Amino acid sequence: MKINKTDILKIEDFLWEIPKAFHPKMRVPARILASEPLLDAIMEDRSLVQLVNVASLPGIKGASLVMPDVHEGYGFPIGGVAATLYPEGAISPGGIGYDINCGVRLLTSNQKIEEIKDKLEGLSKEMYAQIPSGMGKGGQIKLSAQEMDEVLLKGAEWAVEKGYGVKEDLDFMESKGRLENADPSMVSEMAKKRGTDQLGTIGSGNHFVEVDYVEEIYEESIAEAYGLSKGQVVVLIHTGSRGLGHQVATDNIRQIMSAMLKYSIEVPDRELACVPFNSEEGQHYFKAMCAAANYAWCNREVISWEARTAWRNIFGPAIEPLKLMYDVAHNIAKVETHLVDGKQAQVIVHRKGATRAFGPGFEELPKSYKLVGQPVIIPGSMGTCSYVLAGASRSNELTFGSCCHGAGRRLSRTAAKKQVNAPVLKENLKEKGIFVEAGSFKGLAEEAPIAYKDVNIVVETVIDSGIAKKVAKLRPVVVVKG
Repeated sequence: MKINKTDILKIEDFLWEIPKAFHPKMRVPARILASEPLLDAIMEDRSLVQLVNVASLPGIKGASLVMPDVHEGYGFPIGGVAATLYPEGAISPGGIGYDINCGVRLLTSNQKIEEIKDKLEGLSKEMYAQIPSGMGKGGQIKLSAQEMDEVLLKGAEWAVEKGYGVKEDLDFMESKGRLENADPSMVSEMAKKRGTDQLGTIGSGNHFVEVDYVEEIYEESIAEAYGLSKGQVVVLIHTGSRGLGHQVATDNIRQIMSAMLKYSIEVPDRELACVPFNSEEGQHYFKAMCAAANYAWCNREVISWEARTAWRNIFGPAIEPLKLMYDVAHNIAKVETHLVDGKQAQVIVHRKGATRAFGPGFEELPKSYKLVGQPVIIPGSMGTCSYVLAGASRSNELTFGSCCHGAGRRLSRTAAKKQVNAPVLKENLKEKGIFVEAGSFKGLAEEAPIAYKDVNIVVETVIDSGIAKKVAKLRPVVVVKG
């Protein structure tokens, strides 16, 4: 299948559509949220072919969608959103991805960047010492079989109960850090084994812990509601469910591929393997996915405890503890209520590399955020800025309440390694006032700033489309990577 620019219709500024008539298997149109220059860049890989394929999923409603940070993924493009009708519509592991509940959280401090500049290098080393990072790297917590099941069932609540978290944090997490449909018995022993020692670890790839400061405030009233102010030092955490989530995906993709014939389902790409949500296999995967999502929320809560420990070690026991602003997933499937064909209906929303972005009034939000909308945290890359946005009500009309999740890759890891001299990159970043601690130069090269799209352009696109408001810009000063 080849998609040409002439096949894509402009619906409005920043919104493009490949009509349902483009391919006989499409059940809905395929829509792209992008500026024209970003659209041209998106067409350089298979993202739009994957988007068209997603439009063929059984039970899909509205349109298959991609955000401006989109790039090619497994089955679904990364940056993709699809909603299928509950309860018989499809659920597809490719629409969530291998790193179940990869997500981000932002912790805020009471300190200004000018107050701590002379301690940044020491802080970078202490953060690296406290927070295990790297491929397959384990942490200090070793879970028994019973404890593992409790983590999978309770999510971040487990960390709070065991003294690795703060009870107040739970109110500032998507779903309060726990999905009720989790069933530990649906998670294989191999997956549990892989997760036994990985709580409190960030892993490798694009995962990181950063110390940033608020460089700009754009919406004073929203920033005030979120507890953000200019010059303030914050900590940004990006990671997911580690090896456990990867194994849950692997186990269920295999099972679902075998089950499709039973339900007479055909898909244009095997990587889009799916089954009805209410089928035995669909429920098995969903309950296991919820358990892996809980593991990820617990993981980020434990990492926050480690970051708070490093903070205290550098700044002293009297320092005000880091406070959780918000934690949100960007690889997950959830049953939500949205406007479908002119009326409210329950749908299974797949978000893969896409962040929930509900506007003001959403009932799950903390009381202090209800009037301004949900925080949307958009990491850039280690040498550029990140953003805090606020979800807007138009996201519910346009994107099933979804937004972008980052800058989006423009170079493969292999291509980045060929172009980047990691030791030179590390030194260049230090000259810019960014202290980097990484487990390997290979990982550093793969995640170099040139490997990513311009986060400023991506963010401006979602702002101009009306699905979110720009609240604050963050500038990195310390980066810990795997």
